[in-house]
Amino acid sequence: MFTQTEIVVIFVLVLINFVSLAVMANDKRRSINGGSTERIPEGILFFLASAFGSLGIYTGMFLLRHKTRKWYFQIGIPLLIVQNIATLYLLKEILVR
Repeated sequence: MFTQTEIVVIFVLVLINFVSLAVMANDKRRSINGGSTERIPEGILFFLASAFGSLGIYTGMFLLRHKTRKWYFQIGIPLLIVQNIATLYLLKEILVR
């Protein structure tokens, strides 16, 4: 069904998205605690999303109700999902040849 390489790629993508969701949960916890702890910079969240963790960030946005009011998250994260899918598709097409 899947080659060993495809299984490894799927595992890595699931891991990256799980880590991204955990980072969103950590930032949400820090935001609830108030100003006593340092928050995760939004640039880090966008970096994780651009590094194939966009589904984890997007899931965290709505599951945790975190960063949903920021317009750049509402627009940027879905665009990064499209970018991640397009990049994976192009890599697959290049590697198959």
